Amino acid sequence: MAGDDDPATVHLAARTPDGAVVGVVRLAPAPCPWHAARAPWQLRGMATDPAARGTGAGRALVDAGLALVAARGGDLVWCDAREVAVGFYERTGFTVVTGPYDKPGIGPHLGMLVELPGR
Repeated sequence: MAGDDDPATVHLAARTPDGAVVGVVRLAPAPCPWHAARAPWQLRGMATDPAARGTGAGRALVDAGLALVAARGGDLVWCDAREVAVGFYERTGFTVVTGPYDKPGIGPHLGMLVELPGR
C-alpha cells in the first residue's frame, strides 16, 4: 500500500504462541474524509485468518492499534469498512458515518470512525 514505508505508519500482527501470524492491521496518519479532526489516522489492511475469527485476535489488534494511535497524539481513527465487517468494528467502538459506497474491485463499504478519549 502507498505509505507503508512512511516512518509514521504502524503495522501490527497477532500471533499464536508458536509464532504463526493470524491477523494484521495497518494504521497511518491520514485526513478523515467525513469528520474534522486535529490528528486523524486511518485503519487499513485489517485481516484475520478465518480459523482465528472469534478468538479475540482481531479485537486485540484493533485495541492495540487504538491505544498506540492515542499514545502518538491521534484523536480519531477512521476506516472504509466492508459491509460484512461493520458489526466487528461497532463492537470495537467504531460508528458508521456514511451510507454504503463501492470500492472498485473490492465491493460495498461504509465509512466508520472512533474518536479517541482525552484528545
